Amino acid sequence: MPWQLPEDLAHFKRTTAGCPVIMGRKTWDSLPPRFRPLPGRSNLVVTRQVGWSADGARSATSLEQALADCAQMEPAPQELWVIGGGQLYAQASALAERAVVTEIDQDFEGDTFAPRLGADWAETARDPHMAASGLRFAFVTYQRR
Repeated sequence: MPWQLPEDLAHFKRTTAGCPVIMGRKTWDSLPPRFRPLPGRSNLVVTRQVGWSADGARSATSLEQALADCAQMEPAPQELWVIGGGQLYAQASALAERAVVTEIDQDFEGDTFAPRLGADWAETARDPHMAASGLRFAFVTYQRR
């Protein structure tokens, strides 16, 4: 990510703690090695690389397979989180009931973006903040209509 926002990382940790997280292989690779796997969560990595494996992570060949793997967990999770990348966000946005988004009041250069949520989503909560750096951001919750 092209920004440093410790408050966002802390929010992410609180929000996803104890829940399965589904991510693409590039997102997994982008995590600092000391945070792989993300502690306190079941880590599922979606990849097309046959035979891919990593300590502390389960691999899946598709979002659908990762979701099926989560459904088989004991105890069954009440929530799960898709945490990137862009292709998985796009696939999951068609299936999700709720989206928790950090909106940052600044433009950034990049090659991967989360998809925009359409008219079938309604904002249900907004928690604005200002980082120690002066950067304004908000944790925003959307619910499918």
